[in-house]
Amino acid sequence: MKLNLIITLFLVGAFLALELLGSQVQAQSGKFDVLLRTRQPTAEGSSSFNVVEAAESWNPNEIAVIVCDMWDSHHCFNAVGRVEKLAVEIDEFVAVTRSGGATIIHAPSSCMDYYKNHSSRNRAIATPMSTSLPDQIGQWCYEIPSEAAGEYPIDQTDGGEDDDPADHERWAKELESRGLNPKAPWKRQIDTIKIDQEKDYVSVDGKEIWSILEDKKIKHVLMVGVHTNMCVLGRPFGLRQLAKNGRQVALVRDLTDSMYNPAAKPFVDHHTGTDLIVQHIEKYVCPTVTRDQIDTSKSTFRFPSDTRKRIAVLIGEREYKTDETLPRFAIDSLGKDYKVDIIHANPEKRNDFPGIARLSEADVLLISVRRRTLPKSQLEVVRKFVAAGKPVIGIRTASHAFCLLKDPTPEGLDAWPEFDADVFGGSYHGHHANKTKSKILPIDQVSEHEILKNVSINGSFIGNGSLYKVDPLADSATSLLMGQIADASTQPVAWFNRRADGGVSFYTSLGHVQDFENPEFRKMLKQAIDWTARETVNDRK
Repeated sequence: MKLNLIITLFLVGAFLALELLGSQVQAQSGKFDVLLRTRQPTAEGSSSFNVVEAAESWNPNEIAVIVCDMWDSHHCFNAVGRVEKLAVEIDEFVAVTRSGGATIIHAPSSCMDYYKNHSSRNRAIATPMSTSLPDQIGQWCYEIPSEAAGEYPIDQTDGGEDDDPADHERWAKELESRGLNPKAPWKRQIDTIKIDQEKDYVSVDGKEIWSILEDKKIKHVLMVGVHTNMCVLGRPFGLRQLAKNGRQVALVRDLTDSMYNPAAKPFVDHHTGTDLIVQHIEKYVCPTVTRDQIDTSKSTFRFPSDTRKRIAVLIGEREYKTDETLPRFAIDSLGKDYKVDIIHANPEKRNDFPGIARLSEADVLLISVRRRTLPKSQLEVVRKFVAAGKPVIGIRTASHAFCLLKDPTPEGLDAWPEFDADVFGGSYHGHHANKTKSKILPIDQVSEHEILKNVSINGSFIGNGSLYKVDPLADSATSLLMGQIADASTQPVAWFNRRADGGVSFYTSLGHVQDFENPEFRKMLKQAIDWTARETVNDRK
């Protein structure tokens, strides 16, 4: 028994040692390889953005990590819980970057009294003041000029507290019992994040921190901490000030958290609120990275409370404006339950989907693509997703997403003419006259299906685009709604299909821009996504 215990302890110790060694591989190689992620308009003046990644190799000695406002307490009870979990990950990140030679600056605002006479605080004070301080570097920054091009994505005027009222009241009383101000209880940085008194700095002064960056000849700054939409962006040492004054700064997007209340606009999940702020930063402020790019022994961090499924939305059609309707639908209808990743086609190269490789990270795929043939490697990403038995939702032109009408497939590109049959169980073969609206009819046998729950199918529910000819459906498909126009046979307009690979798909030939104005259509599409996403090979309903 003792021998077995000794062997077990040895193996555990060896595993931990290997993990630590893996964490330091990049640092010892002399470079940190990062992918700087930004979002660029798909075309000049467009409101659609594609993710753009740029690979760079950074010298660790030219990197500073700023730890923003990771306080030991907070007036928001839920924020405290998230910070406690985040702090463990930030401490490990700081240790790895420090061991590689990076400079660490701890910046817990309003807490400098605690660090009076602390060696790391004294080191910051002793740093020679820069002779080229940017104008207003010591002030809070609420916006930089580039942000004027976009709309701020969340409403934080309520302070962003997302506590249950009873929890918040109990927490306030507990803080009072400790002799703390319930509105501002922080006194220091959370002690989970260790400060190396021989190397690190402690400062919240914009002038001091700018001077440290110059004194240490820092070229790259990584920002971690909270809260993304407030202190991380706005502090004198925050992203806005550093970016507008020419520093190459990047947010570590998985080591941050926002102050956002889902009861405020746009009424999405707390973590979706953080995602929206991160996207705003990538569009208008600075790039982002993830911690696994620095600490290669780790995967990207995700809060345990973030239980959202990941849905990729593939958009590549010009007729029905789904590059406008689907992003809005994603915020209005999917933001509470899904982490949404929108992948647009390249507007200059119609058969190219930059970022389609991210589909491999998704749990669900929503497709709005029309007659695109892709590079083989890109279409293979879609094939692998389907073959894995994952759920697929298609609207309108998705039935003829990856094939041309008559022309042969261009050299070097790949087509999937059987996509409709293979994935949706359909047989699209044209459509009735354009601008002919169709009446939507229920099917009695399936009128109670979960996808149609509380969806009002009456005279006001019409199909605004031409009625697609899709009969016959495969035996594996189940029709949910029919479309009717004068002098023509009815056609299925919504159905689900149990695929040969074990996965489940939903398809609707609806999806015209005016269809998205109909709340009943949006409700059906959301419920179809939910139902399809829940379906598994071992749990079919």
